[in-house]
Amino acid sequence: MIIQGDDSVKLGFIGGGALAGALVKSLAGKLIGNPADIYVSDHKQERCDELRKEYRVNATVGADSFAGEVDVLVLAIKPKDARKAMEEVASRVRQDALIVSVVAGMKLVDIEQHFPPNPVIRVMPNVPQSVGEGMAAYALGTRVSKEDAARVHDIWASVGKVVEVPENLMDAVTGLSGSGPAFAFLMIDALADGGVAAGLPRKTAILLAAQTLLGSAKMVLETGLHPDVLRDQVTSPAGTTIAGVRALEEKGLRSALIEAVIAATERSRELGK
Repeated sequence: MIIQGDDSVKLGFIGGGALAGALVKSLAGKLIGNPADIYVSDHKQERCDELRKEYRVNATVGADSFAGEVDVLVLAIKPKDARKAMEEVASRVRQDALIVSVVAGMKLVDIEQHFPPNPVIRVMPNVPQSVGEGMAAYALGTRVSKEDAARVHDIWASVGKVVEVPENLMDAVTGLSGSGPAFAFLMIDALADGGVAAGLPRKTAILLAAQTLLGSAKMVLETGLHPDVLRDQVTSPAGTTIAGVRALEEKGLRSALIEAVIAATERSRELGK
């Protein structure tokens, strides 16, 4: 089983890259799932061997062996490969199978055209789902039932937080939370570099930087307070923090992050054309 309380769900992936691998890792490692009910197709045999060995899931080159058996089929391929992959698998899937797309930029209407009888849901997850702290947003297609939506919600809630959004916001989701982990990793690396420059050992600096961002994010989520309010709580007059904040503002960190999200959003829109 894949979801607690639903012991008959078989989950298949077309594509075994980073996003699919992150979800497979979490689901296969939890008691809510039986790895034998997870199927993955990837074009590289060595990747299939790696997934089978590490997570005990079914992994093959090509989806012929499981496309007609799974209850939920996740399209986890690159945008440039998506249309060909859908054309190859569309005639093999069950008509009642739920199609879930994590293809960046690809719209629901395009996916529904390839799977006329099937309910389709578009999801944008992110890589931290591999450690149970993912963020996923989903948009519903025209043939989706409440049960379908609940099933997708439960899958991604098992590896992080989930929110439903209208499809016209999915590109913005991609730009913020889909690409956001890369921005966060960059900030951790830069903070650690600052620590090293100030005299800290590299390993200690990375630990301090990563845990500081983790704890700060948890405070925002658990207190419900605006980040500005929390920042003011640790920014004393003429203290060390305001000196650092001033340096960040002078160097344009805030503007750079805003522009990064907008640039990633625009790229997602381009990929969907």
